[in-house]
Amino acid sequence: MSPAAFAARELAVEVGGVEILRNLSFELARGEFLSVIGPNGAGKSTLIRCLGALIRPTAGEIELDGRPLSSFARRELARAVSYVPQADVRALPFTVRSFVEMGRYPHVGSWAALKAEDQAAVAEALESTDTLHLAERSMRSLSGGERQRVLIASALAQGGSILLLDEPTAFLDYRHQMQVVELLERLHGERGYTIVVATHDLNRMVAAADTALALRAGSVAYEGPVAGVFSVERLDSIYDTSFELVATTGRATPLVVPARNGS
Repeated sequence: MSPAAFAARELAVEVGGVEILRNLSFELARGEFLSVIGPNGAGKSTLIRCLGALIRPTAGEIELDGRPLSSFARRELARAVSYVPQADVRALPFTVRSFVEMGRYPHVGSWAALKAEDQAAVAEALESTDTLHLAERSMRSLSGGERQRVLIASALAQGGSILLLDEPTAFLDYRHQMQVVELLERLHGERGYTIVVATHDLNRMVAAADTALALRAGSVAYEGPVAGVFSVERLDSIYDTSFELVATTGRATPLVVPARNGS
């Protein structure tokens, strides 16, 4: 068997004396779509940043394809793993094309001119995210949904096959939420990307994933198939609040609705 795309073993992260992650272990297979869920403060964003080597764990180890993540040079890692932050890039003074071109930095360096293969990778990333028609627009002029797709385009231009996304549908309206979810479904299903998403969206993003990792107070509360998340008892224990599940036609998973009056 090939090694897992990611394997975390007894991971711990402490920031300013506060334990954010503790004794966290899980594995993610190549080609898998994983949704990381849990309440605010559970450690979702911290885990995503650890997987992207943006935060160094206080204890424990993460492996990428069977190799310690800490052994990767920054540029080498960027060719394998792309991180899409939860960020506001409206103020950046670049066109969409220029911004996506920056995603090629692991291959060409900071100031080198793009070669034909780099330009082709940028064009493919814009096409894949349905942002080619925005290429000459200013980043400042984009809507939230357009910006999110451009961020994903820049990540695709890096050329890696693993995408890490931190709440990519946060603050988007329903239409743009669905565009982002459907884009990730296509990248996963048609192009075989390994995807890890930190999300609060139980009804769209989690339902699109293969597996779920639920965090509570920095530890694993559930790891397994998405279907296993959808029980009232499990959701209550993860979020410390009450839910109702509503079966709907055409969906493999029920809709998750907060229960009224704690019922």
